[in-house]
Amino acid sequence: MKSKGIVAVVIIVVSLAVAGSMARAAQDKYTVNVRNGLAFSEFRGYEGWQTVSVSHSEKLIAVILANPVMINAYQAGIPGNGKPFPDGAKMAKIHWTPKKHETFTTTTVPASLHDVDFMVKDSQRFADSGGWGWGAFKYDAASDTFTPGTLADQPPQGNDAKCGLACHTIVKTRDYVFTDYGKR
Repeated sequence: MKSKGIVAVVIIVVSLAVAGSMARAAQDKYTVNVRNGLAFSEFRGYEGWQTVSVSHSEKLIAVILANPVMINAYQAGIPGNGKPFPDGAKMAKIHWTPKKHETFTTTTVPASLHDVDFMVKDSQRFADSGGWGWGAFKYDAASDTFTPGTLADQPPQGNDAKCGLACHTIVKTRDYVFTDYGKR
């Protein structure tokens, strides 16, 4: 009788451990946020936004996406016409590590997800950072989770919704936006 009780306890403990691991692995990315309140959840649906542009460096490739508010602003000539983006404009930048395509080896394609970065225009909420809030969220494939960027990342992330201002100040005359909307 004692051994059946021990087996039952072991099964329960193992079951709880497996369930806990699955819960951690199945993180709801929309629960992650950076200081000053910028949350991943503010960008729900970003995966389906229209492409603004693509970019690459030696280490990463990226697609830059924008919500309809931002796309409409781009199509109206912003920021080239000197006007600012309207409140509610949002961008997402998805980074992947690159790899060569298996059969078309002169082509580089996304391999593993690296991180997702966001920008949102809210001139009241982010009045002291050019009207924009930023967030960088690193992806960990082993746990299938996102965490806010840190100062140890490249480029360093202040883990704060205003951290992007330091880098984006050089494009202040473009309302703090680097990315051009490519001709279609």
